[in-house]
Amino acid sequence: MSQLSDLWFETRVAAESLKDYFSGGRLRLGVAGLSRSGKTVFITAFVQQLTRALAAGTGSRTPLPLLRFLAENRLDAAHLDPQPDYNVPRFAYEEHLAALTGPERHWPLSTRRISELRLTLEYRRKPGSLFHGADPTRLDIDIVDYPGEWLLDLPLLGKSYAQWSRETLEASSAAARATIAAEWRGANALADPKARLREPVASQLAQLFTQYLRAARTDRYALSTLPPGRFLMPGDLEGSPMLTFAPLDVTEGALYPPRSLASEMERRYEAYKAQVVKPFFRDHFARLDRQIVLVDALGVLNSGPAAVRDLETALAEVLIAFRTGRANLFSSIFRPKIDKILFAATKADQLHHTSHDRLEAILRHLTARAMNRAQGVGAKIDAVALAAVRATREATVRHDGELLPAIIGTPVAGERIGADAFDGLAEGAIFPGELPADPRLVFRGDALAMSDEEADFRFLKFRPPKAKLARDGECLPLPHIRLDRALEFLLGDRVE
Repeated sequence: MSQLSDLWFETRVAAESLKDYFSGGRLRLGVAGLSRSGKTVFITAFVQQLTRALAAGTGSRTPLPLLRFLAENRLDAAHLDPQPDYNVPRFAYEEHLAALTGPERHWPLSTRRISELRLTLEYRRKPGSLFHGADPTRLDIDIVDYPGEWLLDLPLLGKSYAQWSRETLEASSAAARATIAAEWRGANALADPKARLREPVASQLAQLFTQYLRAARTDRYALSTLPPGRFLMPGDLEGSPMLTFAPLDVTEGALYPPRSLASEMERRYEAYKAQVVKPFFRDHFARLDRQIVLVDALGVLNSGPAAVRDLETALAEVLIAFRTGRANLFSSIFRPKIDKILFAATKADQLHHTSHDRLEAILRHLTARAMNRAQGVGAKIDAVALAAVRATREATVRHDGELLPAIIGTPVAGERIGADAFDGLAEGAIFPGELPADPRLVFRGDALAMSDEEADFRFLKFRPPKAKLARDGECLPLPHIRLDRALEFLLGDRVE
């Protein structure tokens, strides 16, 4: 049955790919985020920028000058259309935009499930192209929003229970994890894999393992490599046997008695892969054309070198799952592949512009090994530091007789610098410090890696900016940093 299901899947995807290849009219864009990176804000800003682009102005007046089809005045319309997959929840664009631009402006809640939104562009081809002067062309952009935790689950498809157990236990013994993993590791050491399954023992191990994963994800540790993802976002699976398993100290290839703790844990692990991970891969991930992975690199930097190294490991794991390769006629029809991947360090507005390139350099260093692996098989990879919505502006402020670069914004109520707390109403001028010129320094754990000034990162949470209205009474596109560069990479060649 599984082989027939796989064959039907391949046939269906091949038919869709054949249609899309010759029409050139659809692009499926995956959007995933790691470490609370703001993917809901990214999608909302992305859609608002394009649906309100004509109201904001095109050509030399566009707020997205690096997006060539806008700079060249070739966009005729951009609007939302019904999504193609009716069995997938719709991304709540209007609700999220209201949160950003309403009277109580605040950041929308992060999404914890998969959702879709179709954005349609109607445009004219660029002068000199084969079909220049023909009727307006359209591109349907199907935005697929899914949790980054699900992305980190995909490498499990290639790992046995014993391999996953070994890697997870080894990772939990590292200095950055040992304290928060201690209770689970203690219970694990007392468990006998060969003993007959007792459900209370399995439940206790799963609960302690889940507590460890959730603690590792908090701002204090900001660790990223934490599969299985549904342990962090269980949804309607909470309490089911599908999530009642944990790693054990087992040997690859060893045989354990039927109904033993080890054999049952392995069975549940394999069920998780077959019934949770594989359907996501087949029904959604394998159909993507392009992918953006958002990363809260500043939050990771705040948590220290161990979190930075863990994020590097997570990004390397992520690209193992990508079906990368530059699309050609054969591969587009018979095996669609992601041909462009963009890594984006978000929240660049928390830094002065003099550090934006440095943040980008840190992200490039983070993804160097993974990017090289993907580029070797044909995918085009890029990295960018951006703010999908810019919550701050820049100024020069005199402090102790010295002029310093600062950022000004409205910190979220409760944010603090030293003894000073912000009320969520008043603006504040913040000296965010500078990122090191050498990105390698953020990977070093010794105290001499950076000077005190370089390590003085003050990354606060700011409220969204006040929206400005156009003549039609609707909000103009919100300010951003380098969002146009990201969109040009992801979409530009499909709007020629």
